[in-house]
Amino acid sequence: MDQHELTPATAKGAELASGLGAIALGAGLALIAPDIFRDIAVPLLMVGIVVHGVGMTLKHQFERSARSSIWWESALFWLCWACLAVVAIWVVVRSLGD
Repeated sequence: MDQHELTPATAKGAELASGLGAIALGAGLALIAPDIFRDIAVPLLMVGIVVHGVGMTLKHQFERSARSSIWWESALFWLCWACLAVVAIWVVVRSLGD
């Protein structure tokens, strides 16, 4: 096997590392520079919701086309969408209240 060949396990590990890194980066920025990001917090949250939702949906569709879906994968997919909707509604209500 070529040392540069990407195995499914390596791809999953890289995906996990990337996601965890993005979370840590976002949390770090939010803690270090809250005043700088305060004016763009709502648009940034909304863009994050849309980008995460699109990526999650595309990945879910790809996995469903590659193999049959496991019930808990679909349940987690829809639970995540419900959480994103709650966050989006909370952001909108809070920004309208300000």
